[in-house]
Amino acid sequence: ATPEDLAPARDGRRGSRVDPFLPYLHQRWNQGCTDASRLFVEIRERGFTGSQRTVRRHLQQVRASGKPAPAVAKALSVRRATHLITSHPDHLDENAALRRKDLLARCPELDAVTACVASFAAMMADLDGQRLPDWLHQTETTGFPSLKSLVNGIRQDLDAVTAGLSMHWNSGRVEGNVNRIKRIKRDGYGRANFDLLRLQILHAD
Repeated sequence: ATPEDLAPARDGRRGSRVDPFLPYLHQRWNQGCTDASRLFVEIRERGFTGSQRTVRRHLQQVRASGKPAPAVAKALSVRRATHLITSHPDHLDENAALRRKDLLARCPELDAVTACVASFAAMMADLDGQRLPDWLHQTETTGFPSLKSLVNGIRQDLDAVTAGLSMHWNSGRVEGNVNRIKRIKRDGYGRANFDLLRLQILHAD
């Protein structure tokens, strides 16, 4: 492979620009398309910027194995990783739990973030806002700039956040009505005047 084809992989190993395209390459190979030149053109149309030689070398290894191309797991997206970290472990199926375990094993720094998320979720569920100062200290000691920024923001309105984590009362009902009014207003495509909007809101289901 040419030097520009190589790039650091997320797990620290030396990876290749062809890696994100392996699921597609292996699928097409198993469908019967074993022409490296044609496959190179196909993935180039999908955004591959590496060389044809890199693709050919990889497919030679698949050909030499004499077996179907193995399945390749798709790269974990930021949204999916966030879901795995913020979800309660008991709410994850077996496959998701294994992916979460693998994610934390490959990135030990996320252990601290996961612990912060879990302890904050416990505060919310238990309405135990008195633990917030300890949580802020725990979160600040992780050293992550984004978490430190979150801590600073909470401390600026500490009393309100503590109350929100301690009381059953919240603004959920108000926010729900605001969203309902916005939906009714959107339904009028901006052409309804105040009197009509008022009647629609009062008589809406």
